[in-house]
Amino acid sequence: MSELSKSYSPKEIEEKWYKVWEENGYFSAQHNDEKPGYSIVIPPPNVTGILHMGHILNNSIQDTMIRWKRMSGFDALWMPGTDHAGIATQNKVEKWLMEEGTTKEEIGREKFLERTWEWKEKHGGIITKQLRRLGSSLDWKRERFTMDEGLSDAVKDVFIRLYNDDLIYKGEYIVNWCPKDKTALADDEIEHEEVTGKIWQIKYPVKDSDESLTIATTRPETMLGDTGVAVNPNDSRYKHLIGKSVILPLMNREIPIVADEYVDMEFGTGAVKMTPSHDPNDFEVAKRTNLPLLNVMEEDGSINENGGKYKGLDRFVARREVLKDLEELGLLVEVKEHHHSVGHCYRCGTVIEPRVSNQWFVRMQPLAKKALEVVRNGEITISPQRWIKVYYNWLENIRDWCISRQLWWGHRIPAYYSEDGTIFVAKSLEEAKQQAKEKYGKEVELREETDVLDTWFSSQLWPFSTMGWPEKTKDFEKFFPTDALVTAADIIFFWVSRMIMISEYLFDEIPFKYVYLNGIVRDEKGRKMSKTLGNSPDPLDLIDKYGADAIRFSLLYNTSQGQDIFFSEKLLEMGANFSNKVWNASKFVLQNLEDFDYKTSISDLEFKLEDRWILSKLQNAAKGVNNALDGYELDMAAKTAYEFFRGEFCDWYVEAAKTRVYGGDEQDKKTAQWVLRHILDNGLKLLHPFMPFITEELWQKVKLDGETIMLSDFPKYDEALLDKEAEEEFDYLKEVITAIRNIRGEVNVPPSKKIEVIFKTNNESERNVLEKNAKILDKLSNVEKYTIDNERKIPKLTGFRLADNTEIFVPLAGLIDTEKETAKLKKDIEKTETELKRVLGKLSNEKFLSKAPQDVVDKENGIKEELENKLAKLRENLELYKD
Repeated sequence: MSELSKSYSPKEIEEKWYKVWEENGYFSAQHNDEKPGYSIVIPPPNVTGILHMGHILNNSIQDTMIRWKRMSGFDALWMPGTDHAGIATQNKVEKWLMEEGTTKEEIGREKFLERTWEWKEKHGGIITKQLRRLGSSLDWKRERFTMDEGLSDAVKDVFIRLYNDDLIYKGEYIVNWCPKDKTALADDEIEHEEVTGKIWQIKYPVKDSDESLTIATTRPETMLGDTGVAVNPNDSRYKHLIGKSVILPLMNREIPIVADEYVDMEFGTGAVKMTPSHDPNDFEVAKRTNLPLLNVMEEDGSINENGGKYKGLDRFVARREVLKDLEELGLLVEVKEHHHSVGHCYRCGTVIEPRVSNQWFVRMQPLAKKALEVVRNGEITISPQRWIKVYYNWLENIRDWCISRQLWWGHRIPAYYSEDGTIFVAKSLEEAKQQAKEKYGKEVELREETDVLDTWFSSQLWPFSTMGWPEKTKDFEKFFPTDALVTAADIIFFWVSRMIMISEYLFDEIPFKYVYLNGIVRDEKGRKMSKTLGNSPDPLDLIDKYGADAIRFSLLYNTSQGQDIFFSEKLLEMGANFSNKVWNASKFVLQNLEDFDYKTSISDLEFKLEDRWILSKLQNAAKGVNNALDGYELDMAAKTAYEFFRGEFCDWYVEAAKTRVYGGDEQDKKTAQWVLRHILDNGLKLLHPFMPFITEELWQKVKLDGETIMLSDFPKYDEALLDKEAEEEFDYLKEVITAIRNIRGEVNVPPSKKIEVIFKTNNESERNVLEKNAKILDKLSNVEKYTIDNERKIPKLTGFRLADNTEIFVPLAGLIDTEKETAKLKKDIEKTETELKRVLGKLSNEKFLSKAPQDVVDKENGIKEELENKLAKLRENLELYKD
């Protein structure tokens, strides 16, 4: 047996084992008919992406679940892949071309797409390499890309089905427009930020009258596109003006005054400028009141020819010029600060410009009904439950989805136009021409749609397009619907709801059974991590420093379902320390198995109390971890495995076993060795889903058979192996030892000093445990001698504790410096009294109680209770030293 190195070095172990796992195909689902299927599809990271802390948490959760299922007898598939990320990737390639001194327009669409594929092949695999560093056991042989050939076929198929069912249409509507990326965006791709801007009041003269209407706007440049002014029909101030006109300042254009109940009589002046081509609410009013549309902006946000002398100016430059001219004309009435929400592009951060445009849309309301039903009836579970209300609210108020994007990189919309504007939707130009020939009775020239589909259109097909659909593949038959989706809550609209809608539409079937919405990894101050704030560590640097296992375990241990994690490197120290503990405990066990016969039969053994106890505790741990993972409570599963391995195995059983492996009784030694090997074997298996690398390395040295721990059997609960009596007896012994250690600690008796203990008990069971476990008492609490004597006179200077029905006395004479301890205790009492006085003063201060938040008051009450308990204990200890 090869010896373990003195200290744990994660880097060499992690690099070695991932290569072995992947080369041997251990991650691959096998289509084993004897095993039930279990599948998860990865939320596809952008092909432009690099690993961040959110990815670390999300993929650690998925990998833990898939490794557990794989070890639990499932044919498990974790589907990998990346998203083509339309806007983000096109931006990257455009920057690349700029560095070469050219643009996409100069090289043309076909050449640009060639260069984009080139960029993707060169740079697109960064994040998948990084996921390997994390230990993600993805089935890389099945890796997909949202623009690979099979997925592209699926996209066309779905588009055509939706179009033929009148669920996709094209029309001129107001959309969210990004002037930087020059494309439309869906409502849920807009990030709204609260900003402090200005609101300007402008005077609009009423035609042929001395009157004027004062309107308020936060975007004065859009007045160039005004086609009316609206007032509420019930507003007595303006009833006499309805049907008349105003003269639009700066443009000297006559525009009508219309009535619509949309106008809030209480807000502002009660008169609202109507710019239907550049405001979604105005667009709706215009449809009801027949106001014309007038677009005054180019795709890049500059003013077009409809803006008169302002043509060519950027929208924000035009704003300054418009305001200057209004002021010169005496038409600028008032300027105020104004707090309002402004939409920004979720990709580049540019301020969105609502703009009328001819776009493709999906009718969402018919699709949303079933998606609501399957969550309401429990077919799909969303966790944490608080997100269900958000999900309902979104779907109940859903608007049609703008799916066309004015980009070159993406799935080109499968539509073709004849000269008269007739649309033919087909998978290819040949199919479209055949449709046109049937319509016109002759062959006609067709023009292909230039727009591409929103990236989320292809992503919504991910749970089944990755399985080979629309072909009826083995993967599709076995692994769809998938079992779980683990993703971030912020894409519940973009992605989660749309996958459910489209799956129900196509198959009348849910795409997954369980949605786990993980929390956000924030910094210590609760801020989201970002490059701008400089608070986002490089995960690869952390992996180099601590090891992937330590990072995974630390995050999983601290990730209550859906709760955000407040991250600091200190958090990772727990995982790193635990990794070292696992290593060192395993090293001790392996060192003491050198002369052990691994073929030893259980029938050859004679179990002691501690053996029966740890074997029973293993059943409890197996039950706890399996139950927690079954309920997707990963923190509880990690804590259960941790407490078993570190607490029960390392801190108690290993220490107790040392009296036997170093003793002279060969039979006793053999039993202890068998139990040490058996518990280490199973303990590593319990930890493997959380900490794959270190457990593989160690298991290879302790295993009885098998190629890899990841394909071994996960420990299962066996009630027949429970030993309640042994648990009660050894837990009692632990309580006794802990009591003795506490007495030592409180009066500063070093652990190395031998002590005497006097026990008094009338409980026969407790007496038997104490009598039969002298070696453990000596080993774990350094007891030189002890007596169980209810009549024994107790010396005055004695430490005392109670364990169940047993009184525990530790004579302290000669073990401590009484004067020194008395002085120290008095000093501690004085210091604690001062601290308590300060807290009591605060809690008796009415001003503090009335102004402080309740959580602050609760915290102070907690401190008060701690200090009072501490003071009582210090005074109790001081009594020991009094004559």
